[in-house]
Amino acid sequence: MSEISPFRIDIPQAQLDDLHARLDLTRWPDELPGVGWSYGVPKGYLQGLARYWRHDYDWRAQERLLNGFPQYTTEIDGQRVHFLHVGSSRADALPLIITHGWPGSVAEFLRIIEPLAADFHLVIPSIPGYGFSGPTTETGWNSARVARAWAELMRRLGYERYAAHGGDWGAVISRELGRVDAEHVVGVHVTMVLGRSSGAELTEDEKLRLAGRERYQRELSGYSAVQSQRPQTLAYALTDSPAGQLAWIVEKFLEWTDSRNVPEDAVDRDQLLTNVMLYWLTGTAGSSARLYKESAAVWVRRAEPSPTPMGVAVFPRDLVLPIRSQAEQANNIVRWTELDRGGHFAAMEVPDLLVGELREFFGSLR
Repeated sequence: MSEISPFRIDIPQAQLDDLHARLDLTRWPDELPGVGWSYGVPKGYLQGLARYWRHDYDWRAQERLLNGFPQYTTEIDGQRVHFLHVGSSRADALPLIITHGWPGSVAEFLRIIEPLAADFHLVIPSIPGYGFSGPTTETGWNSARVARAWAELMRRLGYERYAAHGGDWGAVISRELGRVDAEHVVGVHVTMVLGRSSGAELTEDEKLRLAGRERYQRELSGYSAVQSQRPQTLAYALTDSPAGQLAWIVEKFLEWTDSRNVPEDAVDRDQLLTNVMLYWLTGTAGSSARLYKESAAVWVRRAEPSPTPMGVAVFPRDLVLPIRSQAEQANNIVRWTELDRGGHFAAMEVPDLLVGELREFFGSLR
């Protein structure tokens, strides 16, 4: 089956009423005094955000915003795939497939679609198991399988020559796409790149980055361990409690962004909540987490070399900063840019910088 069908978001009011009722009935835990964010999301902050979500956030306005972009679904390898497809008015526009990660979604890219559409035909899919691609229905949907699905999606859309960009899991998937479909992918741009120790002596800056990795493993990677090992157990809590789903996601928007006190220092509050809504309304907390378990081998095995030209944008407040000498071992890196602001969710935090990077990198490959 290769049919591509138009799609429009139309959430039944009953689902919104259910969300509001659950928020009203939230059972709040106690907390220790004076610990801030060091034990997790502070109760006072989350209560305020949940109150805003319940009484002031307007899903229907966000739904209209999302529906302002053409959307479609198709079935690939037995799995429903939802995607935005925004054509450019430019005659020689380069097709560009953009992939989110966790805890992101297609809503992550709302601020870069219009500026990028001036130069690119945009394809922005929801990863299988995420959002309107819906839950996966079998094991085996790892990052490599998603990359193969993306190659089929671009073939189905008639794009013989295209580019790829992503961050987080989107970076892993985009990099793999450039490897498995190198004949058609002209370049890959990422905001995260993996690499192993090369044995070479590190600079002082690289030593600091290595220390940041060690802190991530020691203090910040608990979510990854749970999602890699027991995603189903976690799914019960997140699928039943909107406050729980909110906390699980919003914590990352403080720790991984260029924020100082609260996530809203770095990202727009309504856009953040729309991202959370795409998990809540589709019931995909568990299936999105399964990508970690399915792809666990990505973190331990040595990456297969990729010949495709790669551009890397390093945003200073990302959760883990890459080391170029390590990243170059298996990647054909032709552009490496160190930015002065921004973090893990660059499309939400610093859309101007990300758009500029994508234009410059892919402009050199036309």
